[in-house]
Amino acid sequence: MSEFLGSVWWLLVTLGLLVTFHEFGHFWVARRCGVKVLRFSVGFGKPVWSRFGRDGVEYAIGAIPLGGYVKFLDAREADHPEAVAHEAGEYNAAPVGKRMLIAVAGPVFNIVFTIFAFWAMFVVGRPDFQPVIGAPQGLAAAAGLQAGDRIVSVDGERVDSWSAAMLDIAQAAMLRRDVALQVQKTGNATQTHTLALSQLPQGVADDSKTFDTIGLQLQPPPAVVGAVSAGGAAALAGLHEGDRITAINDKPVDSFAELVKLVPQLAAQNPRLHLTVQRGNDTLGFDLTAERRESGGQERWLIGIGAANSHDALERYNPLRAVPAALRETWKTTSATLGMIGAMLSGAASTKNLSSVISIAQVANASAHMGVAWFLSFLAVISLSLGILNLLPIPMLDGGHLLYYAIEWIKGSPLSERALIAGQYVGMAALAALMSLAFYNDILRLVAG
Repeated sequence: MSEFLGSVWWLLVTLGLLVTFHEFGHFWVARRCGVKVLRFSVGFGKPVWSRFGRDGVEYAIGAIPLGGYVKFLDAREADHPEAVAHEAGEYNAAPVGKRMLIAVAGPVFNIVFTIFAFWAMFVVGRPDFQPVIGAPQGLAAAAGLQAGDRIVSVDGERVDSWSAAMLDIAQAAMLRRDVALQVQKTGNATQTHTLALSQLPQGVADDSKTFDTIGLQLQPPPAVVGAVSAGGAAALAGLHEGDRITAINDKPVDSFAELVKLVPQLAAQNPRLHLTVQRGNDTLGFDLTAERRESGGQERWLIGIGAANSHDALERYNPLRAVPAALRETWKTTSATLGMIGAMLSGAASTKNLSSVISIAQVANASAHMGVAWFLSFLAVISLSLGILNLLPIPMLDGGHLLYYAIEWIKGSPLSERALIAGQYVGMAALAALMSLAFYNDILRLVAG
């Protein structure tokens, strides 16, 4: 499956799951509040499929898969409002407290889904890397960090994986806030270094060049043989899975990335290569002849080996311990999301951080290829973002409805029809502006490569 088709497919899977769960929240609470539901739709526009259930609700899939809705019995939308207003289950006849519960139910269900997805992620186990730093550059080098340092905590919060450390640093970088990194040196001594993210140039903390400027990179995994091609040069020479290649023609090899670069350079001069290999406690030597074969659409010098799975960290808990871990992860992600929204509103962070369905599709595809645990993590983050977004006090969103109902509760009567229509226009304009900006940011990223 091509990257484009894969991105489209996993975007549809993501939106289908999260929108269905969100709208089911509205549906489930409305039914329990005595409000009659006419239609449950995943997607907008003309239905491409629909059927009526035994409960009298029309279940539909809309042609535009970018949202969904639950249609209630509402006198304001009826051809004969006077007649519908007196029917059992009419939406506006429900007490304002129940309407508030119905409005907030969708975002709450998104948060519940987030907790469940993080719980499932921890139970399955998310493979990752130890937070060990490779050769530092830029701000990391200026902070005194060294290759081989293991990050223990970021601003006092313990991290056990590279992804967790980079997420905390990325969030601080968006706000240009200095962070204290406690690292474990060779020999187990610990030191604390201040990463001066406040020195990031304008605009850098908003794009993919952030970590180039910070200068942090993962220590590359060693050149461990993961697979040996049958009949290939390495197999004929006697190499085994698990062998660690430490040198080629007496040139040191510290990582598999170095091996990939060194093989074609040396083979171009002479295809006969001498490999120094660590096998257990033994150091062995192997002579082989590199072969020039087609790989990835072009001819390359190959020796017939593949890299081993280099993940050396695993975030996994039993089902019981995964519950508090999921709650902590949900709280941490919520705090980061709210902090970013606040920073963008105050101007401390750039609106270039906004992304559209284009970025969501790309990340969905990438996370799906990384495994079930990573895709669950992605779903959790997007579900939480969807829940928080819908709680913003913007007309047309759930938060806008909550604002209307709060005003109704205080003043003792609903807002006027004129005020509601004006709010709809304001909401449409605000959402259109946000979506346009998000699409603009993603298109710029695509053009920039």
